[in-house]
Amino acid sequence: MTNSLLILPGDGIGPEVMAEVRKIIDWFEDKRGIAFEVSEDLVGGCAYDKHGTPLHDDTMAKAQEVDAVLLGAVGGPKYDNLDFSVKPERGLLRLRKEMDLFANLRPAQCFDALADFSSLKKDVVAGLDIMIVRELTSGVYFGEPRGIIEEGNERVGINTQRYTESEIERVCRAAFDLAMKRGKKLCSMEKANVMESGVLWREVATRVGQDYPEVELSHMYADAGAMQLTRWPKQFDVIVTDNLFGDLLSDLAAMLTGSLGMLPSASLGAPMANGRPKALYEPVHGSAPDIAGQGKANPSACILSFAMALRYSFDKGEEATRLEKAVEAVLAKGLRTADLLNVEGATPVSTSEMGDAVIEALNESL
Repeated sequence: MTNSLLILPGDGIGPEVMAEVRKIIDWFEDKRGIAFEVSEDLVGGCAYDKHGTPLHDDTMAKAQEVDAVLLGAVGGPKYDNLDFSVKPERGLLRLRKEMDLFANLRPAQCFDALADFSSLKKDVVAGLDIMIVRELTSGVYFGEPRGIIEEGNERVGINTQRYTESEIERVCRAAFDLAMKRGKKLCSMEKANVMESGVLWREVATRVGQDYPEVELSHMYADAGAMQLTRWPKQFDVIVTDNLFGDLLSDLAAMLTGSLGMLPSASLGAPMANGRPKALYEPVHGSAPDIAGQGKANPSACILSFAMALRYSFDKGEEATRLEKAVEAVLAKGLRTADLLNVEGATPVSTSEMGDAVIEALNESL
């Protein structure tokens, strides 16, 4: 089976971090004999500059055909005054919506070498390894009616929280399947105490759980979940929640690890004809235009996003672990990009030097 990959570097630091991933891809082809069919295209502001749209129809068509899409970052102040319909972020949202990527996987893993970077005490976060599964294509970000209307003598902003049973069920099944491969523990978070959509969410999650008797299912209100994530995050393994709460909770969990520059993500959809899920992988961090082109960006999150692609799209779990351990080994040696330099004894490295160090660690893994 071929391994087809569409690379969309995007804006800001996107092309810089993606260049390091290209090195990693070449290493796996050369040293591990894994063949990839790699194509590259535009998304975000750079696509708008060339095509007048943040995602050209031809690029969207390519994304629908490949096994996986790997995206860098989109956006920047240059595009702040564009109409909402053509802002760079709309390109990413279109990819998610038209590929029907309903399950967003956001790991929060704290490498031992970075435990001191968290704002929480070291014993609270050291060894942390949790996964948040966020519903990505429905909920309040997509519900209708929405908009800003005139009501009497003032304006009113309207957004609608809406979920169908089938939308809840499919993301819950994705989370249960993931829990089966991890610690067999799943916490579903919503606001069933004040929201009807939360009541339905809890009912559906409970029903789906009956098909997974080995998984320990618990329920928690999302605000209490936020509190518990900062109190003792290691009580969790997999968390499943809706689009809005998932957006908030995953960012909260991300900062438990100390740096957004370290965190990957995956967005998965329904299986294609070859049995592989439609998939988009991207680092959690943004385009960081203030440091673009300076060699300061941390490529680790983008590299680890490719590791997730190895695991979930290309059925190369052992190689994904090899890559993750290589990144961990580099950090253990004290090599740090600019975002991780506030520790005594750290060795500063550039974006490309960090990528080279990961390659060296991969060679050592052989």
